[in-house]
Amino acid sequence: MSQPRADDRSPLVLGPLLRYVDETSATVWVRTAQAAEVSVLRAGREWTARTFGVHGSHYALVVCDGLEPATDEPYEVRVDGRTVWPLSGEPASRIRTLDPDRLPYFAFGSCRTMGSHDDEGNALHGVDALRSLAVALRDDPDAGWPDLLLLLGDQVYADTTPHGELEDFMRSRRSLDEPPYEEIKDYPEYDELYRITWGDPVIRWAMSTVPSAMIFDDHDIRDDWNTSWSWRRDIRATTWWQERIVSGLAAYWVHQHIGNLSPAELAEEEVFRHVLEHDAKGGDGELDLTDALDRLAARADAQPETYRWSHTRELGDSLLIVLDSRAARDLRPDGRSMLDPVEMEWLDDTLRGGHRHVFIGTSLPFLLPPGLHDFEAIDEAVAQGAYGRLPADLAERMRRSIDLEHWAAFTSGFDEVFDLVMDLARGHRGPAPQTVMFLSGDVHNSYFAEVTEPTRHGARSRIVQAVCSPIRNPMPRGVRVAVSMLTRSLVRPMRFLASRSRRVPDPAYPWTVTEGPWFDNNVALCRVLPDRVELTWVTGVDHGDHDHPTLREVWSVEVPELSAATVGGPEGDAVPASELPRAVRDSPRTRNHHTVA
Repeated sequence: MSQPRADDRSPLVLGPLLRYVDETSATVWVRTAQAAEVSVLRAGREWTARTFGVHGSHYALVVCDGLEPATDEPYEVRVDGRTVWPLSGEPASRIRTLDPDRLPYFAFGSCRTMGSHDDEGNALHGVDALRSLAVALRDDPDAGWPDLLLLLGDQVYADTTPHGELEDFMRSRRSLDEPPYEEIKDYPEYDELYRITWGDPVIRWAMSTVPSAMIFDDHDIRDDWNTSWSWRRDIRATTWWQERIVSGLAAYWVHQHIGNLSPAELAEEEVFRHVLEHDAKGGDGELDLTDALDRLAARADAQPETYRWSHTRELGDSLLIVLDSRAARDLRPDGRSMLDPVEMEWLDDTLRGGHRHVFIGTSLPFLLPPGLHDFEAIDEAVAQGAYGRLPADLAERMRRSIDLEHWAAFTSGFDEVFDLVMDLARGHRGPAPQTVMFLSGDVHNSYFAEVTEPTRHGARSRIVQAVCSPIRNPMPRGVRVAVSMLTRSLVRPMRFLASRSRRVPDPAYPWTVTEGPWFDNNVALCRVLPDRVELTWVTGVDHGDHDHPTLREVWSVEVPELSAATVGGPEGDAVPASELPRAVRDSPRTRNHHTVA
C-alpha cells in the first residue's frame, strides 16, 4: 500500500506518539479528527482500540502486547481501515522492544518553546536542539538509537504570549482583552497548543519512533505553579483559574500522563480502565471521558494526595523514577515540602537496591549550585517569618518574582529525600547501585554536580546531578551572568550567610558543581557502559539550511564506578565512535571532554 501524504483532510490530527515500551509491550497514542477505530500493525500482527472523547476531541492509546524482546520492526497506523502513517517520503516508524542485555541509552531535557525554524524563529528562540537531534536520527540510519526520550517539564508553554496559528485560534473563540488574556484559557486551547507544539514533521516522526516519558513543570500549567501557599491562595481568588487548572491537568492526562504508564498500570488507572472496559465489552460508539476526567483533574488539584503523577520505568538493569515536583507539594506554611507525605511514602517504597544505576527524573534540579541553594534556603526561612512579618512579605515577593522555589526552598522535603537516597547509596535498601543520578531541567542552563566525598558518609554509590535545560528557550544574557556568579564566585559568601542563621540548616551531604554552567539550547544523551555512565550534551547548529540543522557536542562527562575511582583504578576506554550518532561524532567539540575523578 502506498504511503499517505500529510494534508488537512487526514483523519489523523496528531501523532502517532510511541510512549511506553518494555520487552514485550508498547503503547501508541494518536489524536484523530473524528470518533474512529485505530489500529497498529507490526510484523503481521494487529492491535485495535476505539477512540475516547474529551471536550469534543478524539484520542486513542493502542496497547500492543505479546511482543518479542529485542525485536525491531516498522509499524503502521490505520484509522477506520485507512492507512494514515507513515507519511509519504518519511522513514518508517519503528517499535524496538527492550533487550534485557542491551545497555540503556536515553536522551533527556526540558523547556521547549514553539516557534518557526527560520531565521526569525532561530533569532528569537535559538536552534531547536530536539529537532536537530531528530534530523540526525532521521538522516543517519546507522545512528545509535535512544531507548527513551525523557522530557522533564515545560513540554508546552500555557502562559506565554501566543503567536501565529495559536493566536488566530484563540481570537476566533474569545476576546484576548479579558482574563486570562493571552494565556491558555480552557481545554480546546490546550488541545491546539499541543497540536502546534508537537506538529512539526520531523518532531512528529521522532516521537513516533523513540519511546517517551514525560512529567510536567510550571509552564505546562502556569509560571510559578504551586510556589507557595500564598501564591495558591491568590491564584484561586481569580475568576479564571479553576477552569485553567482543570483544563491543564486534564490535557496533561490525555497528552502526557497515560503514555507514561505500563499496560498493567493502565488497567488499574481509575479513568482509563473505563476505556479498556468499554472496548472489551464491545460498547457502542465512543466513550466520552469529559466529565470523569474534569472531576479527576479538579480533585487532583484540590487533594493532590489522592492521585499520583509520578511514575517509574525499567531500563535494563537500571531504574528510572520520575518524580512530580509540582502538583504533589505540601504548601502548608508550617509543613512545606516538595513532596506531600503520601508521595514521600511512595518514593520511600520505590527506592530499593538491586539496580545497577538509579536515575531520578525531577523537573527541578535537586542539587542546585551551592550558592543558589543557600540563597533559596535563606529566602525560605525569611518568608516563613524567621525575622518578622515585613521581611517575610519582602522574601515572599522575591520568591515569586525570581522563581526561588526549587528543592532548596522546601528544606524539610529536601533533607528527607537526601536521607532516603543516602540510605540507598549505603546499601541499607538492598545492594547499592553504582550511581544515583538526578536528571533535571527548568533552570535554562546546564551543569553537572556531585556529592563530595560520598564514602565519608558511608555511601557506596556516586550521587550526582545532571541538568539539561533548555531544549529551546535560551536564558537572557544578563541573567546568565547572575547564574554564573551564584554557581561559582558567590558560593562562599552565601555559605557564610547561611551558616550564620540558626534557621538555615547546613547541608548534611555537601556537593559541588564540577562542570558548567553552559547556556546553549541542549539535549543530553546518557549512555550506560560496562564500567561507567557517559553524559553528552549536544546543541543544534543551523548553517542556513533550516530543514537540516546539525549537532555539535557542547560537553561530555564520564562517571566511572565509585570503587574504581576510590582505589585509583584506570579509566575506562572511550566510547566507541561507532556508537554515537554520526552527526555528533563528526562534529567539533566546543569544550573539553571530562572524566569525573
